[in-house]
Amino acid sequence: MSEEEYKKAFSKNLRAYTEANGKTQADIVKDLGFNKSTVSTWFNGIKIPRMDKIDALCNYFGISRSDLIEDKSNKTIELNKKDERDIAKRLEQTLDQLESDQDGLMFSGEPLDDQTRELLKASLQNSITIAKINAKQKFTPKKYRDKK
Repeated sequence: MSEEEYKKAFSKNLRAYTEANGKTQADIVKDLGFNKSTVSTWFNGIKIPRMDKIDALCNYFGISRSDLIEDKSNKTIELNKKDERDIAKRLEQTLDQLESDQDGLMFSGEPLDDQTRELLKASLQNSITIAKINAKQKFTPKKYRDKK
């Protein structure tokens, strides 16, 4: 990867982790004691910080160096048929647990209607799918990941 690509990847990742953590450039400046214009150059992809600054940012966000400096946008995780069966099974288990509760599944004290139940099911399915993808990203050894 060229230096420009590193700058772009770092900037993109820094922006993503800042947004995901509800922070701003000003928060980073204040919380970590960095220079405002220096932080701005990082966000704009003009410069990359020294390793000690990268480590401070990683500690601040609770992430690893690779999360901040590598371009991971082309590394997609695909779910296979077994994963899809696992998601469906987990979804049904979750819905069964919710409905078998003593009072049944309710919203604002009223039993769920069919439309609300389907919306809840779709939301749970999305959440379980995201959790499965995140687990695969986290626990799949690098040598088995696709090199796209």
